[in-house]
Parts: sequence; C-alpha cells; structure tokens
Amino acid sequence: MSAGDDEVVVAAARAGDESAFAALVERYRGELRVHCYRMLGSFDESEDLVQETFLRAWKNLGGFEGRSTLRAWLYRIATNACLDALDGRARRLLPHHLAAPSDPSVGMSPRTDATWLQPFPDRLWEPVGPSEAEPDAAVVARETIELAFLAAIQCLPPRQRAVLILRDVLGWPAKQTAALLEGSVASVNSALQRARATLREHLPERRLEWAPSAEPTEQERVVLRRYMDAVERADLAAVADLLAQEVRATMPPYPMWFQGRDAVVASLAASWDAGSPDYVGRFRMVPARANRQPSVASYVRGLDDSVYRAFAIAVLRIEDGHIVEITAFHDPALFPAFALPATLPVTHR
Repeated sequence: MSAGDDEVVVAAARAGDESAFAALVERYRGELRVHCYRMLGSFDESEDLVQETFLRAWKNLGGFEGRSTLRAWLYRIATNACLDALDGRARRLLPHHLAAPSDPSVGMSPRTDATWLQPFPDRLWEPVGPSEAEPDAAVVARETIELAFLAAIQCLPPRQRAVLILRDVLGWPAKQTAALLEGSVASVNSALQRARATLREHLPERRLEWAPSAEPTEQERVVLRRYMDAVERADLAAVADLLAQEVRATMPPYPMWFQGRDAVVASLAASWDAGSPDYVGRFRMVPARANRQPSVASYVRGLDDSVYRAFAIAVLRIEDGHIVEITAFHDPALFPAFALPATLPVTHR
C-alpha cells in the first residue's frame, strides 16, 4: 500500500469506516504481537495487548496527524499499553530464577503464585529489521525472540526494557525513543547503557557466539530427531548421550529444575518406569516451532488412556551437538496457538 493509499484509508477510517481502519492496522498485527511479547514475556497477554493497541488507536485516530509513520504511531501506543500493563507487576520467571537446583528424588506441585514466561509460536513470528548501530545492539538483535533473551530482559525495569527493545531491537534513534517515552535523549541513553549492563549479567556466557535468529540448523535438527526418538522409546541412555554435562532442565509451572546430566536423567527415570508410582506414561513427540529454536510438542498416554494427550511444548538450546537447555512448558492450553491438536491416536508415529 502506497503512502497515497494510506492517506485515503486513514481519511476513510477517520470518517468512521471500521473496515478501512481494520485494513490499515491489521498488517502490523504480527510485528506488534512480537513487540508486546518481548515486553511482557507472555504470548497470551501479547494477544490481548495488540487488541488494546488497536482499540486505543481507533479511539485516538483523530490525533494521528501524520507527523510520524503509522507504524511508529502504533508502536508508541503498543509500548505505552505494555508499560501500563506492567505497572506494579512481578516479572515473568523460569524456575531457575526462584531457587537452587532441585533434588531429583523430591517432587513438587505446580506453583500458581508465580507468573511464568511463555513460549512464542514461530508461525506467528514476523521479524523486524535489526539495528546496526553498535556491537551490543547487534548481539541483542540476534537474540530478540530466544528464550534466554526473553528471560534476561524480564530482569529489567519496564522503562529500561522498553528503551532496550526500541533502540537495540527495533533500531529506533534515541530522539524518536525519547519522544515516545516523553523523556530526554540523555535519559534514554542512560537507561540503555544500564539495560545493556544488566543484560550482560543475565545472558549465557556464550551469547557472542550465537548464530543469528533463524531456522534451526541441520545439526540441530538431527539432535532434535534423535532426542524425540529416544524419548518415545523411553531410552534413558540415548537421552543421556544427547545431553551436555551441565545441561539445565525446567518445566514451568513446576518450580523444580535440574542442573547436570545425571540430575536430569535421574528426574526422568521414575516417570518413565511403568512399575513406579510416579510413572507418567509413554510419549509421542511432534516437531514444533517456537522462539526460533529447536522445539518439540510432547503427548503422553497413561496406563488407562486410549489416546495421547497434549503434555508440553519443549524449547531446546543446542550447542556443539548437545542439548544444553530444555525448557518444557507444561501447559496443554498452549497447543492451539501452535496449531497442534489436543490428542493423538495411539497409532500415530
């Protein structure tokens, strides 16, 4: 749509044409959803915040005078809506943010008093252009949707989070960012430097070696296929062979987490043993696409089940041919967002 076409549609929308307004803003839905997800760490809430953005835009369309682009205007609204939503809220977490590694022999119940980070479906991902301003910005731009980056930026106060995303992820100039946040250029630059320093403390040590955010590599796909096969066969030795020595495994909303290959394998042993009271069942694994990382959806069939039921969406980080982190989101309600069914037939392979 050309600038001239935009002006015609904006004029129609201002005149009260809701279909014209929808045509105007819908093309930004995908990238605004990702922006809100980065800000909040929640896929569910990102959907709600995009709707809130469009509602605010519709109500205030008369105030859009074209001094900025429509896209910039919508980002201004979305960012402020996110800041409003974050006001006074606790940050979203993963289990390793709460306590030391867990004892594999001690089970824990899910925690409903914590707000957990959520995964993001790649099918709804529409990447935006990275900043090329500074070396730190290039690092951040590579990690804009990966779980490690999402978890790290949740450590930032909301305003610093907004500055970092606008400057280093979206590549906005300091002056434009300051105008959006109604602050000075100096305050924005100061907030950015503090945010980058905090980020360096919370990102994995090897972040500088990470590849650009892209589809998983062929090596990662091979590791993922081997992992899926090993889990389906309940082959602990094969799983252990795929894990890095210092692998970390978490499964929100369960607060326990495990550090190291031996602890992770021990945590699986009882749940895979059909003779154990802790037996979960047999698994079926289906490739998934989440956070631009190797991912898999797991389904489980208990002793009395006639189908495999949705269990978890697992996001893996793989380095040097081994799995260094597994984050399995145990929430069947997430499956529709990934276009995955709630159940699989027993004959499914």
